[in-house]
Amino acid sequence: MTLNGWIQILIFCGIVILLVKPLGAYMTRVFGGERTLLSPLLVPVERGLYRLSGTSEKEEQHWTSYVFALLMFNLAGFVVLYALQRFQGALPFNPAGMTAVGSELSFNTATSFVTNTNWQNYGGESTMSYLVQMAGLTVQNFASAATGMAIAVALIRGFARASGKSIGNFWVDMTRATLYILLPISIVLTVVFVYLGVPQTLGAYVTATTIEGAQQTIALGPVASQLAIKMLGTNGGGFFNANSAHPFENPDAISNLIQMVAIFAIGAGFTNVFGRMVGNQRQGWAIFATMGVLFVAGVVITYWAEAAGNPLVHAMGIDGGNMEGKEARFGIVLSSLFAVITTAASCGAVNAMHGSFTALGGLIPLINMELGEVIVGGVGAGFYGILMFVILTVFVAGLMVGRTPEYLGKKIEAKEVKMAVLAILILPTAMLIFTAIAVILPTGVASIGNPGPHGFSEILYAYTSAAANNGSAFGGLSGNTPWYNITIGIAMLMGRFLVIIPALAIAGSLVMKKTVPASAGTFPTHGPLFVGLLCGVILIVGGLTFFPALALGPIVEHLAMISGQTF
Repeated sequence: MTLNGWIQILIFCGIVILLVKPLGAYMTRVFGGERTLLSPLLVPVERGLYRLSGTSEKEEQHWTSYVFALLMFNLAGFVVLYALQRFQGALPFNPAGMTAVGSELSFNTATSFVTNTNWQNYGGESTMSYLVQMAGLTVQNFASAATGMAIAVALIRGFARASGKSIGNFWVDMTRATLYILLPISIVLTVVFVYLGVPQTLGAYVTATTIEGAQQTIALGPVASQLAIKMLGTNGGGFFNANSAHPFENPDAISNLIQMVAIFAIGAGFTNVFGRMVGNQRQGWAIFATMGVLFVAGVVITYWAEAAGNPLVHAMGIDGGNMEGKEARFGIVLSSLFAVITTAASCGAVNAMHGSFTALGGLIPLINMELGEVIVGGVGAGFYGILMFVILTVFVAGLMVGRTPEYLGKKIEAKEVKMAVLAILILPTAMLIFTAIAVILPTGVASIGNPGPHGFSEILYAYTSAAANNGSAFGGLSGNTPWYNITIGIAMLMGRFLVIIPALAIAGSLVMKKTVPASAGTFPTHGPLFVGLLCGVILIVGGLTFFPALALGPIVEHLAMISGQTF
C-alpha cells in the first residue's frame, strides 16, 4: 500500500461526499414536483407523457396499485427485450450480421437487464446488434434504474407522510426519475466520455492489419451512451465483453474516476433525499455514515490483500502485489477500489478480473453483495434495502429498552418487522439454495473453471451476484448453459421483485400511521450510537447467514495459500 494509493481513495471519497447535498436537494425537488432548472424544457414533455399514458401527477396510488403498475411495466420491458434478441437477425442496425440469440440466453439477458442486474453470459460485441444494445439493453438500463428510484421514494413517503392511504404514483415517479435525473446526467456523461475517446457510432466494425500481417476486426458501436447510464444507473452491463477493462469503455484514469463517482452518486444522494423528505437531514447523514463505515472497511481490506499479494509468488523473487487479472493502466489501488465500489453499489461493472483477486481480496466483493448491497447499493434499491435493516435495528433497540420501537415518529410493529425480515431473507435463500444445488449436480460442476475452494467460490459468487442484482462474476465459471441461464435468471427475479413487494407493503402500512412525538424514552436514530448499532446488525445478520459458505470458499482458500497450496 502506498501514500499515492490512499490519496486516490481519499479523492474519490471527497468527491462523493461533496455531491451528496446538491444532488440530494435536486432529487428532492424533482420527486416533490417542484420547479427546477430543467422545468421549462421538460415540464411540457412530462405532461405530454402523462396524457398519452392516461395518468396525471395529481393522481396517487395505494401501495397495491403501485406494485401492480410496477410489475406490469417491468413485464412489458422483459417481453420487448426478449423479442428483440430472438428476432435480432431480421432487424436493422446489425452491421456485423448477428444472428438470433438462443432462447435460454435471451431469457437470462432479458431478466438480467429488467432487474438492473446486467449479468452477461455473452460477449456484447460478438452477440448483440446495435439495435438490441440501444433499443433493448440501454433502454432497460434507464427503466430498471428509474424503477429502483421510484420504490425508494415511495418507501420514504411512508415515513414522511401521516394518516394517508397513498404512496405516490409509480408512473409519475418513474417518469420524473428518467426525465429530470437519469437522462440529463447521462447526456452530459456521454459527451464527456466521447471527448475522452469512447466510441459513439453506428458505423460498421473496422478491419485492421496487425504488424504480423494478420487481419483483426475491431468492434465499435454506440458505446458512450450505454456506458453513461450503465454507470449512473448502477447497471454494469458492458458494451464489450471486457467491460470497463476495455480501453474503448475506459480509456484512462480520468474516465475511470468519473465512472466510479457515477456509480455512487445517486445512491449516496438518496440519503440526503431521505433526510430532507422526513424533515431531519441528520437522519440521512446517519445512514450515509453507516454506508461509509462499511465501505471504507471493505476498501482497506481489499487494498491490503491485493497489495500484499501471494506469498508463493513472493518466494519466487517477484514483488509488487497481486497484478494478475488487473489492467496495468489502473494498477492495484484503482482495481481494488473499483471492485469494492461496484459490488457495494449493485453495479457489476469491472475494470479487473475479480476471480484473479487474492482469496481475501475476492472475499470483500462477495460480502458486499451478501449484505444485500446496502453500502450505497443500486440507485434506489440500496436505499430501500438499508431501510429494511433500519427497521430491524430499531426493533432490536426497542427490545433493549423495553419500548415499542419507533422510527421517525412511526411505531414499528409486527407487520413492518415481518415484512423487513422477509425482504432480508429472500437474498440468502436464492444465493445459498441455488449454490447448494449447483455444487452437487454434474451440469453445475461442469462449468467450474478452477478446482477446490475457488471453484466453489465461482458458483457462490454467480448466484450471489444474481440475487443481489449485481451482475459481476469471478469469470472462471462458464455460465452460458441451460442450467445457469435459467437458474441465475430465477435468482435475479427473486432478488429484485420479492424484495420490492415487502418494501412497498411496509410503505403502505407506515403511510397510514400517525406520527408520534418524540419523548425522553425515544431511541435517537441520528447519532454515532445508532450508526454503530445499525452496522452491527447488518454484519451480524450477514455473518450468521453466510459464514459457513464463505468458510468453504475464500476463507479456506486463503488458509491454503498461506500453507503453500494453490488451485
